[in-house]
Amino acid sequence: MSKQNLDAEVLFSQDVTEKENVKQILNSNEDQVAHSYWNKCLQIIKDNVNTQVFKTWFEPITALKYTDNKLTVKVPSQFFCEWIEEHFYPLLQKTIFQVLGENAKLQYQVVVDENSDNLHSRMIKVPAFKYPPASNQIQLPFADMPSLPESFPTYLNPRYTFDNFVKGESNQLASSAALAVCKNPGTTRYNPLVLYSETGLGKTHLVQALGNAIVRRYKNLRVLYTTSERFTMEFVNSIQNNKQNEFTNFYRSIDVLIVEDIQFFSGKEKTQDNFFHTFNALHQAGKQLVLTSDKPPKELVDVDERLLSRFHWGLIADIQPPDYEMRMAILKKKSEDEGIELPPEIVDYIARHVKNNVRELEGTLVRLIAKYTFDNREMNLDLAKEVVFGITNFEPKQLTVDDIKEMVSKYFKVPEELIVSKTRKHEVALARQMAMYLTKQFTQLSLKTIGSHFGNRDHSTVLHSCQMIDNYLVTDRSVKQSYENLVQKIKHE
Repeated sequence: MSKQNLDAEVLFSQDVTEKENVKQILNSNEDQVAHSYWNKCLQIIKDNVNTQVFKTWFEPITALKYTDNKLTVKVPSQFFCEWIEEHFYPLLQKTIFQVLGENAKLQYQVVVDENSDNLHSRMIKVPAFKYPPASNQIQLPFADMPSLPESFPTYLNPRYTFDNFVKGESNQLASSAALAVCKNPGTTRYNPLVLYSETGLGKTHLVQALGNAIVRRYKNLRVLYTTSERFTMEFVNSIQNNKQNEFTNFYRSIDVLIVEDIQFFSGKEKTQDNFFHTFNALHQAGKQLVLTSDKPPKELVDVDERLLSRFHWGLIADIQPPDYEMRMAILKKKSEDEGIELPPEIVDYIARHVKNNVRELEGTLVRLIAKYTFDNREMNLDLAKEVVFGITNFEPKQLTVDDIKEMVSKYFKVPEELIVSKTRKHEVALARQMAMYLTKQFTQLSLKTIGSHFGNRDHSTVLHSCQMIDNYLVTDRSVKQSYENLVQKIKHE
């Protein structure tokens, strides 16, 4: 190779290196700017939510880059970003616009497979502010109503479907009725269909799944999902803007009207009057009405008796808190949707200790996945306990001698007073020795202290009892089985 060619190659190599260095510097700057902007956003968000909400939903989010007025952040799952969108949309949008300007965009980058070597194959980009909640919907087009049903604004969230709704004993009637309605809207005896429950038990998911199913099945029907608050705001605006006729015509053109949280009609006399006439017009025309409430209609206060009587025309179904088996099913379903198979002991632990509602259960799962994904933690029972304590403030109580004596007493069917007595009957002595053995294994108590809990026996008696159980575990199959059953019970509780 000539010197001239060699020089040219060296210059070219240096040029490529400089370009790579410049690219790295630019990428580094993008990262720094992104972190700076996101930290400002976090400070605002932190002042507007409680500490636990912030730790669960916002701390796990990390900034990746900022380019072209678009901030990209990393979230642990598709479910995580959809949850953020559904529950914190107004706060998140307001914060992004405040920090970056009203033309700014937020984009989530979802971790798909942490084990992949290719970074791009591990990520899915999802634009933020995709599904605004009902309270942030745009003004309904009363004056210029779409003529075609396919262009009608349903305001349904497409992620709510019957396929990802976990059915169980606690929601059996409600889910069966919803399925019946979506097959034949307006023609069943379930009109109106009124669902009620405490918050976080799946009403929103179920009625939106119903709406989405009707939209897919009947292309010619107009379906509208709204809230009582939204209905009230639109009614007030129609009065202020002299568009009451447009408002009335719009709502009476709907084939399936889904209204959430009818309890908030309370005390709003004119709104109730308008809704009463809207209800009558739709019902008489064979249109379907679906309503939700946080309590049975008969317990609603400051609501017109005429409306309450109409709510009872169809079916009123409640949704109860999920039982243990259903909580297990929900956790398994949601974790499968996230592509993660949870160990059985983790599913069992969360299902036993997160009991209030489905929303809290899903939140626990999301935080567990976030810690596993972002903090590179091992998916084990210790991590599950940490997350459960953070979500519910539940702290497992320390196992005591009394707990062990009670378990052994019930298992061997020997009264506790006999276990600590002087009797040497074989069945009593075996229960006493087993209780001492388990106490030594599962507590930090000394032999002397253990003896004091069993009729003030000395440490040598406790030691002898432990040695006897050790021998039984090798020579007696039934004692070994009893020991293993008791150990499982202790770990379970």
